[in-house]
Amino acid sequence: MADPTRPSPLYVAVIGPGIASDREASLARQVGALLAQHDAVVVCGGLGGVMEACAEGASAAGGTVVGVLPGCDRTMGNQHLTHVLATGLGELRNGVLVNSCDALIAVGGSWGTLSEIALALHAGKPVASLHGWDLPAQSVTLPEARLFTRVSTAAEAVRVVLPSVGQGGAG
Repeated sequence: MADPTRPSPLYVAVIGPGIASDREASLARQVGALLAQHDAVVVCGGLGGVMEACAEGASAAGGTVVGVLPGCDRTMGNQHLTHVLATGLGELRNGVLVNSCDALIAVGGSWGTLSEIALALHAGKPVASLHGWDLPAQSVTLPEARLFTRVSTAAEAVRVVLPSVGQGGAG
């Protein structure tokens, strides 16, 4: 049984292209490591690119990484995952990923990343975009826009989604 006096960790999804540039992979590794150092559970799509790089960074820092796969075969997840969920949902798994986390960090951008950002904002979850998508000018007046923050470093992305970081918290 869970200890009610122990705070539960935040679950933060790291999203981005399945084929990542060297810069995106490096940023994703940094994000994963920083999240793990702050005891967040990292959630990702479980495959390659940004997903694998963030899992590698979090795993190397001793963190927990949950991969939410689009297919039915758990063995298709990357080697850095702690737990693997094979959904069999294809791209619809983006909704499962978004709804299983408290906040998201987007590293780079792809169409799948954009769909996850839209789902997150619609669900009222904060999103930090690190060298990726931005909101169109006409959407900045929408209430959801306050949840979206463009950032330029991995540390800034983590500060945005983990409010205690940088406010006397762990870092």
